Amino acid sequence: MRATRGAARAYILAVALGAALCVLPALRPGAGTPWSTLGLLAGLYLVCELPGRCPFFGSSVPIGAGSFFPLLLAAAFLLPPPAAALVAIPGSLAGRVEKPPAVARRIWRAGQLPVTVWAASSVHTLLDGPAALGSPGHDRLPDLPYALLPACAAASVFSLVLTALDGSILAAAEQLPLRRAWRGLLPRSLGPHLVHGLAGLMMAILWNSSYGALAALFVLLPMYISCWVFAQYHREHAAHRATIRALVQAVDIKDTYTRGHSERVGHASVLIAQELGMAQERIEVLRFAGILHDVGKLGVPTRVLRKDGPLTPEERRVIELHPEYGHEIVRGIGFLGEARAAILHHHERLDGSGYPYGLTGRRIPEFARVVAVADAFDAMTSTRSYRPGRPVPVAVEELKRCAGTQFDPQMVRALARGLERHGWSGAVTADDVPPPRRGGAGHAEDARAGREPLRPQSAEGLDSDVPPLPSSSGPDPDRTR
Repeated sequence: MRATRGAARAYILAVALGAALCVLPALRPGAGTPWSTLGLLAGLYLVCELPGRCPFFGSSVPIGAGSFFPLLLAAAFLLPPPAAALVAIPGSLAGRVEKPPAVARRIWRAGQLPVTVWAASSVHTLLDGPAALGSPGHDRLPDLPYALLPACAAASVFSLVLTALDGSILAAAEQLPLRRAWRGLLPRSLGPHLVHGLAGLMMAILWNSSYGALAALFVLLPMYISCWVFAQYHREHAAHRATIRALVQAVDIKDTYTRGHSERVGHASVLIAQELGMAQERIEVLRFAGILHDVGKLGVPTRVLRKDGPLTPEERRVIELHPEYGHEIVRGIGFLGEARAAILHHHERLDGSGYPYGLTGRRIPEFARVVAVADAFDAMTSTRSYRPGRPVPVAVEELKRCAGTQFDPQMVRALARGLERHGWSGAVTADDVPPPRRGGAGHAEDARAGREPLRPQSAEGLDSDVPPLPSSSGPDPDRTR
């Protein structure tokens, strides 16, 4: 607890006290608590949580109480609110904790989950949900479909309370505004929690049937398998993000001058894709393409990337190999899909004057045409140490001027619409890193435009993809510096 911020520590203790007040009525003499049902559900929840701490299973089991929310919701449907809240405590205290401080996190879960289950059970009771479940045996059958109403209401309250507490502890621990801490939590969790509520309702109905608790336990096996598959999917997705992050960090370390450029190109690519109406799966892959478009710089000698002064023709040819280097680097990463073609072809031009293969028009992959526009836009609007970034409207006009020859007009129009709808903010610029040494190939661009550079440019400009300036005849700056 000492490692936790004071505000977070106080909030955790307040929620734990609230949990104690929730369960206290069930512990009073004469409360009529159904201890057999409570004990069985609490023990079952505890048993479900323990494999996460077993070295034999390692990380192959679902981690955290969220994997077994249907069991907690079944308790909320079967038991009075104070008794239902008690079910969550043993598993919360014994469950696996991934990050420190472990004690604070256990206390937090042991407070948060009982309060959440108590709230869900109270709503279920208020809507006469226990009567709608029927009674043990066949004395009274479940009142379907009415039983769905209190169950869904209870699951909704479960989701609302859980996300409210999650956002609040995040705000207290990280000192974030509540609005920002809560943003997106409920929309992301409400759907899954409603599904958990339906699974919990199925378990509760079976529990009250003539088959009893044993039949209800069979619901756990498919539920656990589905949770395991879902957890594996999220681990795989997290591994994908970690792979992308590692590659981007490697590029940033080698060519620190354009730090943040990759992320911004990914963001601009997403803006274009959304305006084009791409499916969400393709948008995610396109974001990867934008982020990794410069990964081929890892194959370019550092002395060339950071060279002071003009480049020789041989060094220029080395620079122009970076799309092929990038394609080779990511060739074996299966989840990138279409992104690999974008990495290889994002320097192609519609008129066939690009590289590495001089493709024309629609022969250039769609993702590559998107990334080319996003790359050029960020290069123009980013502030460098040798020049200020261009205003967004000026950059868009320049893209429109080059549409049809260098850029796909459809992609340029999509970016313009996306910028009008969402705006643009370059969160990271090259000014966040130390300025380069004096000299450098970047003087060529400013000289071509008839301007005096604010500061000398490093060899970063070799891959900036800035479209031709109005005073030029239109060649790619990568080919003229």
